[in-house]
Amino acid sequence: MTGKEKLKLAVNHEEGPLLLDIGGMPTTGIHCIVLEQVRAYLGLEKRPIKILEPVQMLGILDEDIREALGIQTQPCWGAGSMLGFPVKDDYKEWRTPWGQDVLVPKDFVTTTDTKGDTLIYAWGDTRYEAAGRMPRTGVFFDNTERTPAFDEDDYRLEDNLEEFGPVSQEDLDWLALQRSRYETSSDVIMGNLGGTAFGDIALVPGPMLREPKGIRDITEWYVSIASRPEVLHEIFEYQARCAIENLEKMHEALGETIQVAYICGTDFGTQKGPFCSNKTFNDMYKPYYQKINCWIHEHTSWKTFKHCCGSIKDLIPELIDAGFDCLNPVQWTAENMDRKEIKKLYGDRIVYWGGGINTQKTLPMGTYQQVFDEALECCRIFGKGGGFVFNTIHNIVPGVPPENVVALADAVKKYNQG
Repeated sequence: MTGKEKLKLAVNHEEGPLLLDIGGMPTTGIHCIVLEQVRAYLGLEKRPIKILEPVQMLGILDEDIREALGIQTQPCWGAGSMLGFPVKDDYKEWRTPWGQDVLVPKDFVTTTDTKGDTLIYAWGDTRYEAAGRMPRTGVFFDNTERTPAFDEDDYRLEDNLEEFGPVSQEDLDWLALQRSRYETSSDVIMGNLGGTAFGDIALVPGPMLREPKGIRDITEWYVSIASRPEVLHEIFEYQARCAIENLEKMHEALGETIQVAYICGTDFGTQKGPFCSNKTFNDMYKPYYQKINCWIHEHTSWKTFKHCCGSIKDLIPELIDAGFDCLNPVQWTAENMDRKEIKKLYGDRIVYWGGGINTQKTLPMGTYQQVFDEALECCRIFGKGGGFVFNTIHNIVPGVPPENVVALADAVKKYNQG
């Protein structure tokens, strides 16, 4: 069965073989360290990993490893990265601080400071402060604080609108090129087009800007939700208007090439409970999600995808009402997120995309058999009645043994065989 056929079963909430996704989205990916290790474990040709998402150092899965593991998703992303510079076909070699040779976008530019930390720059422009920092012993980049202390008396709304604007013709040409590559594929093509993430804390500091200004401090942003909501509404209104205008153009370039569109990665949950009340979510975020989801559903065949970690049981019906088709993941390891209960409560109204393994304990620390057994159990719980796509609880990160990644794929194959 093709990937598209499996996705159709999932979105129609019909039981059947599960789609396996690794590497399709920024929150369903695999770090380049683990990806190289899995390739070696499977006996595949040794080759440098191409970096698809440079902040988290997520790799591109080539056809040979997707075939070996049974993965039937592929990324079709917009040209822009979280650091502004494009991720297209122009790659160069880079040796990571841990000694791995990888291929990175041509404008991926780093320096090393006196502590041995690796600094990376928005648009590769070293004339400005570094947008990200990878600690000497780290394996991905953290945002840096580059804005002066917030001064409410000297605030200009336009400073928080700088990252939003018309999609460029160059970026549209890139999407059109990808359409020619993927539109006849039997795999599920995953679109991450950008511009629709409302209040995503990974983006609030402006890593894609050379010199960000405005409300960029994370604490100040959260304070603003309560103390100056009218400002955030103005930002989100402007962003939503730009996003819909851009989606119109991007749909013209892509057509129905993609089946799933990544809308937003804003997290609303902690390990213990939600970040915010349902009222705050409904007042501050839901209207803008509804605008985006409604436009997509009215004008395309795409399904919309929302990432949200943590303990969010009471927020799931609000996400459904906001128009999302897919929720990634189900972090059933968080408090009040029992797998069977969450499946019973909402599993017939939204596709659960992820939740196939405990990524904090079992996946990095368990044996092959423990990973296989837990993943198979998750398939049986979430696959009942359809509405499930197999992925982990967030990205596969360094420290995960390669045989445990194979165990995931083997569990899905076992479930699909009946």
